[in-house]
Amino acid sequence: MPAGRRITSRNAQFQQWQALLTNRKKRQRAGEFLVQGVRPISLAVEHGWPVHTLIHDERRGLSRWAGELLDTVPAERIAMAPDLLADLGEKNEAAPELVAVVGMPADDLQRIPVGDDFLGVLFDRPTSPGNIGSIIRSADAFGAHGLIVSGHAADVYDPKSVRASTGSLFALPAVRVPSPREVADWLQAQRAQGKPVLMVGTDEHGDCDVFDFDLTQPVLLLIGNETSGLSGAWRELCDHTVSIPIAGAASSLNAANAATTVLYEASRQRIAAKAHP
Repeated sequence: MPAGRRITSRNAQFQQWQALLTNRKKRQRAGEFLVQGVRPISLAVEHGWPVHTLIHDERRGLSRWAGELLDTVPAERIAMAPDLLADLGEKNEAAPELVAVVGMPADDLQRIPVGDDFLGVLFDRPTSPGNIGSIIRSADAFGAHGLIVSGHAADVYDPKSVRASTGSLFALPAVRVPSPREVADWLQAQRAQGKPVLMVGTDEHGDCDVFDFDLTQPVLLLIGNETSGLSGAWRELCDHTVSIPIAGAASSLNAANAATTVLYEASRQRIAAKAHP
């Protein structure tokens, strides 16, 4: 394993990495974020994300997985005191084996591929980073091509979002946009190229139940804010709205659960259409 630097005190470099856990502005300024866990780090490497630094416990023998990463990934290597590494791992118990410092891609809607079978998700002003990560995980699982996070929202690269995605963040493009205008312009350009993407909002008073709507078409699914639902601007842009029939005492579903339900239905319809063309 190539030699690297050692960090045994809470020096300026350590404090900068620690700030990436809690300070969104510093993450954005640095253009990087922390990744913890075997699966997320492995997927970041597998999908070609820029790994700037790999930090490992200076006192611990490394597993074969960690040793191979340190040998093969072109990143700075840092041997760190275990108590400091535990802080970066955000765990109360032992320090993690590795923490990766990973570069952020550009927030460019062109990262999201739009084909004839396009399935995308837009999350309007989410307040929970955990919900963002959960939706990324579901979108990846059910064959979606990308996630858009719109407006004043929780951060895709917050550690809670990264953890909740269980590595799917690195397999599925997730793009942040400030307002509906950028998405409307992007979709207009797609439509001009012969890709008739429909904007379909989820709403408890939708035009029809989700299983009565044809989700085999190119579709961008819109999921509203956890408390207030879709904004007026997004509602106006929707081509259709669909509702999820629910029973019992529940008045609505959690945003991540609603997104997962509609994504599952889209996947089910598409599988059935291929089986019975």
